[in-house]
Amino acid sequence: MSSSTVGHQDRRLFAIGLALVTYIFFTLCDTFAKWMALSGMPPTQVAFGRYFVQLAFMAGVLLPRTGLASFKTRRPILQILRGFGLLGMTAFNFFALLYLPLTVTSSIMFGMPLLITALSVPFLGEQVGWRRWMAILVGFVGIIIIIQPWDANFHWAIFLSLGSILSAGFYFILTRKLTETETTASLQLYAGLIGTVCLLPFALANWTWPDGPLAWIIFMGVGLAAMTGHQISIIAHRYAPASVLAPFAYSQIIWMTLSSWLIFSQPPTLWLFVGGPIVIGSGLYIWMRERTLAKTSVSPISPPEAEQRTDVNPEIAGRA
Repeated sequence: MSSSTVGHQDRRLFAIGLALVTYIFFTLCDTFAKWMALSGMPPTQVAFGRYFVQLAFMAGVLLPRTGLASFKTRRPILQILRGFGLLGMTAFNFFALLYLPLTVTSSIMFGMPLLITALSVPFLGEQVGWRRWMAILVGFVGIIIIIQPWDANFHWAIFLSLGSILSAGFYFILTRKLTETETTASLQLYAGLIGTVCLLPFALANWTWPDGPLAWIIFMGVGLAAMTGHQISIIAHRYAPASVLAPFAYSQIIWMTLSSWLIFSQPPTLWLFVGGPIVIGSGLYIWMRERTLAKTSVSPISPPEAEQRTDVNPEIAGRA
């Protein structure tokens, strides 16, 4: 084995390690958000803190170097709509966390690849074969098993989680469109700006000061964990393509289960063990099918352009 091959494998292993760390930070974000919501802080204020920290950090890093040019965009309407998609995903998810275990909300979010694949047909004009349509159908059956609409303990907050995944689907579709023309900086800045501006009035209307140093740390930790996860994931995608890293997103179910069980005393239910693998298996099948199709087609993107586009991957920016 040549040294170049070993180096290539080392880079991929390094990227996989970073990806695994990424989902620990995303779990921390949801854990902190649930903690603050249960302590009495309005979910809108928690979500505001998440976006404000992102905006403040990105602005502090980018504006001294590039000024207002960081906000330059060729497609402002799509940038705004994308920001609303991410905002909806975060807001719905944080409200759902007030009522639902982390294991349930995360398992439903794992249906995101199914929804993105389905939405890519009408919005991106992509073709989806019968095998992937069957995987989408099976995956949504898994989601139904998890949420158990027939059960007497069915909670209406499930609809918030479904609203989150629907918002995420539109967000990812718009991200795919915008990565063709927009920079990482503008995507991050607009996402933080729109979330901060839209949530500010709601946060101020019912503002609740964090009670003590620990509460302040956790409140700020929501945004710091989300932002850190995004930045680590961006680095990971510089060392390995999304097709290599995508399956490791499912490792988050481990951390979510531990957090839900150990911190909030909400162990996973039997239905989660039944429906969760169905959802994950369907998503993995779609991933493998798309890799197979990609290998049989000739990519029109030249190597330099392909390297540039890995800088922003729609899978990295979708977490709350």
